[in-house]
Amino acid sequence: MESKKENGIFLKFYSSKIFWPVISLIVLLLFNFIMTPGFLSITMKDGHLFGNTIDILNRSAPLILISIGMTLVIATQGIDISVGSIIAISAALSATVIVDGGSVFSAVLIGIAAGLLCGIWNGFLVSYIGVQPMVGTLILYIVGRGIAQLITGGQILTFTNKDFIFIGTGYVLLPVAIFIALIVALIMYFLIRRTALGLFIESIGVNGNSCKFAGIQSKRVVFSLYVICGILAGIAGIILCSNIKSADANNVGLWLELDAILATVIGGTSMAGGRFYLGGTVVGALFIQTLTTTIYSLGVPPEITQVVKAIVVIVVCIIQSPEFRKMINVKKNNKVNVKEKEVIGA
Repeated sequence: MESKKENGIFLKFYSSKIFWPVISLIVLLLFNFIMTPGFLSITMKDGHLFGNTIDILNRSAPLILISIGMTLVIATQGIDISVGSIIAISAALSATVIVDGGSVFSAVLIGIAAGLLCGIWNGFLVSYIGVQPMVGTLILYIVGRGIAQLITGGQILTFTNKDFIFIGTGYVLLPVAIFIALIVALIMYFLIRRTALGLFIESIGVNGNSCKFAGIQSKRVVFSLYVICGILAGIAGIILCSNIKSADANNVGLWLELDAILATVIGGTSMAGGRFYLGGTVVGALFIQTLTTTIYSLGVPPEITQVVKAIVVIVVCIIQSPEFRKMINVKKNNKVNVKEKEVIGA
């Protein structure tokens, strides 16, 4: 009986969307373990945990945040390509407050408020004005870094406020950024899976027009999701800003929107909308960051880093596609049928 239960659990896990992302992450970690001795080792120094895996978790925190927001938006057949620019605006405003002698609380509050306002702008364009999500968020994608440049005066703002820097570099056994990402992920999971919001999102993603007849305020739901996405990008901007102890409007959060989309897709969420998987998105973000760390540790030239990442991501997406699974199942069934015929013939 226990073996049947174990087989049932394995089959359920195998058929889930999170199976291949988890396997891909494990394979990548094993590859690093073989190629880089001591890659998985964790040491304790001054009451803090150190190691490559800890660094991966720490650097994954901002990506996890914006990937969760991206997942919610994509689940409604939308997209937000402006999250990188929102990060730059949030970082610029938070750094400006700190440089001008403001408190850490006000810097954090203004950084989050910047993300909130950007999310309101995107949500208003997409949900109420009816602009296509790609075009609506492209506006802020282009203008956002210009706004950040205006805020910083075209300079890289640096600061030495230890309390603010603690957000991105501090440790409480583990890096503080990990706890921030974990708390936000748990809050979002509770909001999505323990309330009706998750059902509304999936319904809108499957058929937005039918939702209107069912009494779902689809415009309000979509608007709120873009607002959430903006807030999470604002928090990510604060973490990145405090981590590098400066606000670089040109480079902070650059291309992170693409990594967030990749993490969402790798995690099993379809770009066509509908069902989404927050757990899969988190695993996808960890996979992207682990892959980036692997590429750098192997000494791959920077000019082909994106090519290597793209190839690996394509392979993972192909492996977890339904068509690929059908091909595997067909081959397995054919082998089973051949063996049965051989047994009968014998």
